Amino acid sequence: MSHIKFKLTLDSKRSEYPIGYRDNLFLIGSCFSENMGAKLNTHLFNVLENSHGILFNPISVCNAIEDCIIQKKYTSSDLFYLNDVWNSWNHHSKLSGITELDALNKINESIKQGHAYLKSANHLVITLGSAWLYQLNDNAPSAKGQVVANNHKAPAVWFDKYLMKSEILIELLQNMVKQLKQFNPHIHIIFTISPVRHLREGLIENNRSKAVLIQAVHEVVSQFESMEYFPAYEYVMDDLRDYRFYAEDLVHPNYAASQYVWEKLVETYMDKDTQSIMKQVAELQLAMQHKPFFQGSESHQAFLQNCIVKTERLLTTYPYLNLSSHLSHFNAQLVK
Repeated sequence: MSHIKFKLTLDSKRSEYPIGYRDNLFLIGSCFSENMGAKLNTHLFNVLENSHGILFNPISVCNAIEDCIIQKKYTSSDLFYLNDVWNSWNHHSKLSGITELDALNKINESIKQGHAYLKSANHLVITLGSAWLYQLNDNAPSAKGQVVANNHKAPAVWFDKYLMKSEILIELLQNMVKQLKQFNPHIHIIFTISPVRHLREGLIENNRSKAVLIQAVHEVVSQFESMEYFPAYEYVMDDLRDYRFYAEDLVHPNYAASQYVWEKLVETYMDKDTQSIMKQVAELQLAMQHKPFFQGSESHQAFLQNCIVKTERLLTTYPYLNLSSHLSHFNAQLVK
């Protein structure tokens, strides 16, 4: 008797460019990149994410990477005042400030850090969210013609919206990759498309946008070495393919979906040794959150001693792991 298949499964494919604990990972792009970044951080990988804050469109992503490469210095002329804070059209509002100096310090320090980190990065993960662009028009008080990274709750009449053409996006990404390779010849680039739906544009418009991104990214990936596509979008849209895997807003993948994509990422990029370390690190991270009923009890002291042994054993084998805070945490609770 033949079995009926109720879903298609997209199997992971082992990458030729594994990610390990000695690697530096630079993540940039949409909120989905921050989701994966949080999981990498939880497992204590070396990660720097979104030096310009969350970015959705490719022009803003490419501008941010160029800012980091050339270590652009922002000045007062790059800022504008709106809704009681100073903002930059190239940055997310998390880098806005109550004063000009506050905003500039945040922005320039973030770029300085991004420049140094990108220079030494082994892997760059670029997550593109939308090909819809918002461009300042004549109604805006300044910066007419600029494509913005964030609208900063500015009036809608300040912007014109248009869909980026795939051939223009291909050229933009090609130039960005060439610039990156000159700056850091050893960097491995991973492109992903965010599975987050941009329903503000509408369902049909969202699909048009994703189609532009997918077409352009695959074209560029095929032209360069040490570059590949990780199918986060397809894992959610074609493999899971069910609204059960979305949050209540039906826009953002929920925990189960994000965890599924994360497991696929691990299968693709982490070898068995790295996965073994990750499992042990996760156990120690969980132990850090443990709240005992009786802190000085014999059982809790034994628990702490066991955690210290596990941490020291890991550090002996892998001295580059960032576990100093764990040792301090467990030792601080021991009854002397």
